[in-house]
Amino acid sequence: MIEALFNVVVGLMIVGGAAFSLVASIGINRFPDVYCRMHAASKAGTLGSGVILLALAVHADDTATVMRAIAGFVFLLLTAPVAAHLLAKASYEAGYKLWDKSVKDEMIVKIREQKTKREHRNEN
Repeated sequence: MIEALFNVVVGLMIVGGAAFSLVASIGINRFPDVYCRMHAASKAGTLGSGVILLALAVHADDTATVMRAIAGFVFLLLTAPVAAHLLAKASYEAGYKLWDKSVKDEMIVKIREQKTKREHRNEN
């Protein structure tokens, strides 16, 4: 009885993780600019992959497999958002434009401040 419950929980987790991964892939294909696409990939993709790894941890009988799945989940949570942030910042500095209908560009002020600080340091 308890094994059947575990199988149902694992199945629901796998389907949920796959659904989040599907939403991430649709977002990558449908969103208008590189920044929105990165947001979809990092948020929904990380959640989908993480839930599937947790399903593996629930399903596995081996302690080593459970620990590897949990370590993979933690690694995903720690690295994917940071990587997406760094890629977005590098894309902005490389000149990738925001979507035409974007309301506000808050990075332009920060980039100007950084350039001013660099120029001031170089003068001294």
